[in-house]
Amino acid sequence: MGPNGAGKTTLLETILGLLKPKRGTVKIFGHNMRRKAQFIRKMCSYLPQDFMKDSDEPFLVKDVVAMGIASNRDFGKLREEDWRMVYEALELVGMLKFSERPIGKLSGGQQQKVMLARALVRKPKLLLLDEPFSSLDKDSRRSISESLLPYLVKNGCTVIMVSHDLTFRPAVCDLVIRMESGRIVEVAET
Repeated sequence: MGPNGAGKTTLLETILGLLKPKRGTVKIFGHNMRRKAQFIRKMCSYLPQDFMKDSDEPFLVKDVVAMGIASNRDFGKLREEDWRMVYEALELVGMLKFSERPIGKLSGGQQQKVMLARALVRKPKLLLLDEPFSSLDKDSRRSISESLLPYLVKNGCTVIMVSHDLTFRPAVCDLVIRMESGRIVEVAET
């Protein structure tokens, strides 16, 4: 947690190997990111804070979610099981009924849920969420923080969530790290 510009997104992008650390080593599940980035990324999913699609974006919701599997499969060659996973992910975030709609025709909150489904369809061991509630209404925030995130954690997924909202903490939050000006200033167990 921390204010805008504190370095939260930079931290997530460094964890994923999108940015190189100035010093030190990033290890995920005991693997060095610099040496095994492709292998490690197959275990991870990332929901960036910049997710909005233009109103003329033609991809259907189900196809956007299917893109989450693209790095593990040849796109266009999805199996029946893959499509079942797509529909399951959409159901988890309450967007199944929108599967045939173009993503550009959805509201910001609906698009954010679709992008979350795209991250979930990969069945990640590590889920990185960058401001995942920024466009969601109160009920959607509650559903995701009180139902979905605990479900994921219970099933073995580690979740790292970034927020500038210092008052909002999901029920499954074990540790809060507060950042300011690119530095960790506090680590507290909840």
